[in-house]
Amino acid sequence: MSRESLPPVAGPARRTVIAAVGAAGLAVALTACGSDDGSSDSANTQAGANASGGDSGAGGNASSGSGGTALAKTSDIPEGGGKVFSDHQVVVSQPKAGEFKAFTTICTHRQCPMTDLQDDILVCACHGSRFSVIDGSVKHGPALEPLGAKKITVDGDSITLA
Repeated sequence: MSRESLPPVAGPARRTVIAAVGAAGLAVALTACGSDDGSSDSANTQAGANASGGDSGAGGNASSGSGGTALAKTSDIPEGGGKVFSDHQVVVSQPKAGEFKAFTTICTHRQCPMTDLQDDILVCACHGSRFSVIDGSVKHGPALEPLGAKKITVDGDSITLA
């Protein structure tokens, strides 16, 4: 039997395919690193407020008219430390008994979400920045800006993200 050769099929050149794959990889890498303009979080750094409360309320579900998201009970937050709520990208701390503060868990360096809380220090796994959950300040760079404050309300023993 004789074998017929098939005509060559026209397609993109090998060089074009390699260049396209390289460009796509570069785009993914640049997107993952984010921008360094600092405009996204710096505007929110002073936007939030913190609240403190005592044992004057009945507690309960923490949906006390504000329509916020119930986060925790006051007893869930250790004094001198904090607790990360990854689903809401917030960390709540208790600097001293009865005083509660909240900060974003998005690193101000490259906007990486942070979940690693070691005592009162929130650690960014992306580039190693460290932040105090007591006051949101930068403890170790490369981040230069403090964590943005988040507004919370404390009603009795319930903490709500406003």
